[in-house]
Amino acid sequence: MSVTDDFRSARDRLLALRTDYGQARQEFSWPRFEHFNFALDWFDRIAANPATGGNPALVIVEQDGSATRRTFAGLAADSNRLANWLRSVGVRRGDHMILMLGNQVELWEFILAGIKLGIVLIPTTTLMGPADLRDRVERGRASWAVAGSANTAKFAEVPGDYRLIEVNDGGAPGSSEALQYSDSRDASEEFEPDAPTRAEDTLLLYFTSGTTSKAKLVEHTHTSYPVGHLSTLYWIGIEPGDVHLNVASPGWAKHAWSNVFTPWIAEACVFVYNYERFDAKALMEHMDREGVTSFCAPPTVWRMLIQADLTLLKNPPAKVVSAGEPLNAEVIDQVSRAWGQTIRDGFGQTESTVQVANTPGQPVTVGAMGKPLPGYDVVLVDPVTGQEGDDGELCLRLDPRPAGLMKAYYGDPERTAEVFRGGYYHTGDMASRDGNGVITYVGRDDDVFKSSDYRLSPFELESVLIEHPAVAEAAVVPSPDALRLSVPKAFVVLVAGIEPSAELAEDILRYCRDHLAPFKRIRRLEFTALPKTISGKIRRVELRHSEELRHAAGGGAANPGAAGIAQIAGAGVGVEYSESDFPGLRSTSGNGD
Repeated sequence: MSVTDDFRSARDRLLALRTDYGQARQEFSWPRFEHFNFALDWFDRIAANPATGGNPALVIVEQDGSATRRTFAGLAADSNRLANWLRSVGVRRGDHMILMLGNQVELWEFILAGIKLGIVLIPTTTLMGPADLRDRVERGRASWAVAGSANTAKFAEVPGDYRLIEVNDGGAPGSSEALQYSDSRDASEEFEPDAPTRAEDTLLLYFTSGTTSKAKLVEHTHTSYPVGHLSTLYWIGIEPGDVHLNVASPGWAKHAWSNVFTPWIAEACVFVYNYERFDAKALMEHMDREGVTSFCAPPTVWRMLIQADLTLLKNPPAKVVSAGEPLNAEVIDQVSRAWGQTIRDGFGQTESTVQVANTPGQPVTVGAMGKPLPGYDVVLVDPVTGQEGDDGELCLRLDPRPAGLMKAYYGDPERTAEVFRGGYYHTGDMASRDGNGVITYVGRDDDVFKSSDYRLSPFELESVLIEHPAVAEAAVVPSPDALRLSVPKAFVVLVAGIEPSAELAEDILRYCRDHLAPFKRIRRLEFTALPKTISGKIRRVELRHSEELRHAAGGGAANPGAAGIAQIAGAGVGVEYSESDFPGLRSTSGNGD
């Protein structure tokens, strides 16, 4: 059989077993290829088939209601033209290319053309400034950069031996030196590759969002994402003909997960709604209009959605999932009541495809990540003893190596060796497993902390906090304490229209007191914005640092610290409330106090 037939066979078997988790785990093995090119061996085959080539592959709707629509056949032809033009201007197999485009059709054309040519793509968010672009050019060893005309001027401040390609996005040209994408329209739509694409050749370099340290540079191959996302297909349960909406910004790995590879593996349509400011009502209107059947969003978007009237969506999607950070039980419950569907959480990383998830047809333990996906051998390893058990760091066995795992951290052999030590891939995430094999997220290894010698999970405490009707988002970090080493402190974002006050702080602390064991109680609270990465993940490391400064040398609530703390936390310094401020909260039990 051809590689296309082998790939289709593996996909079809997973689709057939999408509600039979046990059989899928037992049967599935990754298809292994010596050569594989997702654009040529898969996407173009769908496009060339008379039965599927005319099906919608991509729909992009703008805030004003205008839409761009492309079929599989149309995108195949347009990406061929682009690939031929890129070759004519000097792009060669193995060249590294930064892609700094928004959700516009040219982004998908460049992705497909880049895969066909065998170049290395470095997707980058349009929010990046010159300093971050300099880092990407240098560490990514870029020889080409693609940007919209609104962003090409940023590259004037970015030195390097690279050439710039400009995509006109409706404004004036941003660079007189740049090659113009529009010239590709005259190229031939018949494309011939210059050589077979080796399966282990590098395809993607993704910078992580950097929640705890400097962004890592993750190296993926022509199989680790294009083939590896068979696990993501199984998790979502996406099928041919589905219309899949994934709320993710270009430049981050999740965009490739569910706006490129997974839906196209399924022969489904990618739907994108572009907006300047999130509007839950408008989003649901477009979901109804376009017939969205499959929906993935990060927890931040889910938390904003449940503040709206979810019943406005007349035809809720049958497949609803969440990834990026753990999803709190309160959100899952509200969506279930409104839409009759249970959000199924999934866990993966930039470094991999989905490893652990709640899959279709299986009972969902609310608040849990689920079970290992077909093709992944997941174990929990005690970080001290190195022994496997039911609590510890979530790791992947490397024999056999899962296809959906990164090749390396690019240009960083020491860090690569560290995460691949001892026959495992180490995720750095702590988890626990119950008697039914269901895995629950505890937290990043460096987010879990001790208070009075108890190990506490920020996620568990945050899950209780957002149950309070006034709390929209929360982040918990250790706050230095002379007696207990540290105590849990909550940084809280309130629901729109609610103002912070001492009375509200007392009510939230009381709620936590009533719903958490004494040793887990929130002891301090501050109303503030939350510092986040550019991709939207909470940077608890900054909050921890701000607390260390605030409480250094005996500082406390009466001493909110210097202006430097505001710069570190990225959210300013507000008033800190403590349990001791409210006589009614003082415990007389002594248990945990």
